[in-house]
Amino acid sequence: MASSPQHKRDADYTKRKRQEAGRYVRRLRIENDLTQVKLAEAVGIKYYTFITQIESGKGRVPPEGLRDWAIALKVDPVEFAWNMLSFYDPETYDVLKIDRLSKKERVNATGRKEE
Repeated sequence: MASSPQHKRDADYTKRKRQEAGRYVRRLRIENDLTQVKLAEAVGIKYYTFITQIESGKGRVPPEGLRDWAIALKVDPVEFAWNMLSFYDPETYDVLKIDRLSKKERVNATGRKEE
């Protein structure tokens, strides 16, 4: 099964996507006047340096903590999870995003007619 070039994940691509995720988390944290220490406390993380790692793209928001992070960052948990999926697993995100489209939109996005 061949993959399209736009979905080929190399180390640079993965690094860029994680950095985008980190900027997203940082933006939300700052918009909500949270320090890294306060965010760490709100999501039950012992060391605020984990927040630093996430914001720099060196770490990931743990999947089991997505809801807690969303609540702490005052964003809809589903929206937050979708955004994090788009950064951490863009191929799965693309498949699921297409699945959420209407039938007409799906045909346009995939180039294949629905059966």
